[in-house]
Amino acid sequence: MRLYLTALKPTDSVTDGFLPAARALGCSVTILTDRPEQHPDAVRCDVRDPRALIDAIEHLGRPDAVFSNSDHLQTETALAAAYFGLPGKDWRACAAAKNKFLMRRALAAAGVEEVFSLRLGPGDPVPERVPYPVVVKPREGVASEDVILVTDDLAAAVAGVRRRRPGEALVVEEYLEGPVRTLETLGDEGGPRVLGGFETTLGALPYFVEERLDWAAPDASHAHVLAALRALGVGFGACHTEYVLTSSGPRIIEVNYRVIGDHCDFLLADALGVPLFEWILRVHLGERVPGVPATSAHASAVSVVADRPGVIKQAPGHESVTDGGVRLWHRPLRSVGDVVTLTRTNRDYLGVVRAVGPSRQAVDAAVAGFRAARPWVVE
Repeated sequence: MRLYLTALKPTDSVTDGFLPAARALGCSVTILTDRPEQHPDAVRCDVRDPRALIDAIEHLGRPDAVFSNSDHLQTETALAAAYFGLPGKDWRACAAAKNKFLMRRALAAAGVEEVFSLRLGPGDPVPERVPYPVVVKPREGVASEDVILVTDDLAAAVAGVRRRRPGEALVVEEYLEGPVRTLETLGDEGGPRVLGGFETTLGALPYFVEERLDWAAPDASHAHVLAALRALGVGFGACHTEYVLTSSGPRIIEVNYRVIGDHCDFLLADALGVPLFEWILRVHLGERVPGVPATSAHASAVSVVADRPGVIKQAPGHESVTDGGVRLWHRPLRSVGDVVTLTRTNRDYLGVVRAVGPSRQAVDAAVAGFRAARPWVVE
């Protein structure tokens, strides 16, 4: 079987997840990327242009699957898969999920939910009156970059983001107050299956840095999220949806039409005890999603977030340990000697500790013990 995988920069999800999964399935993999020097078995291609992508694949040999886990390449990859008549995502759903303004319009048109939102193009004037508090964010941003809560003086906040992102469109949205949750789904031609979900712990406002995710039991909010995904046309393949349990009911924050990131994809596989990356590739090869097993385990991913700028003087390495029935993994994201500059985004992560155990208490104790014994030191 021949698999084409489109990518930008290397990620752990691809390097340690999808590539080993493809090999386990017996696939011959070609990575199409604009950065071939950074990837194994890669071919240079303007992967942001679906015409170039289709042309490159036709030249290299007919595919059995065309796949991407990149936030930025879902629409282009979906168009290429459709051209070759392969299982894949609806490119319209990919575009609507990625573009936060289109997402809000689609959900409102379908009667799923109404959330105040307006689009600000690069030259658009900032409105004088908005229903504060609001959140300013890039229309197609990722990793909480330039996402900020604004309680007054929207013009100043927009000007600050525009200085850092000249020429980009922004959205201004109603602030959704309440506990943050995620829903993880995987769909085949018959529709999506719920894999599970997490409770999200955020850092201090006005920023939105995800500091911790904890396994959450299914609840009634899942029905609203699935209705939103149907309204967007999202179903096939992996999807990671973030939402808030507001006083008026669940409201969508964003739909990321790929598997959850920041090593929580590995945590999801650990919690369920399934070869998640193989499952995702199998649906793109035309297979069905297997039955999703129930789990009584608790799973947590705790991000070690830099709280000061400086130089990393001490850092734990890759580790996998078992402590009191808890399986724990540490993945460093930075190295000793690296210079840390605070961005107030997910880019401030130094490492991630993920753990699976019989209870929240056991997991918390194991994570706390690991972090105390193996600290990160930034000076």
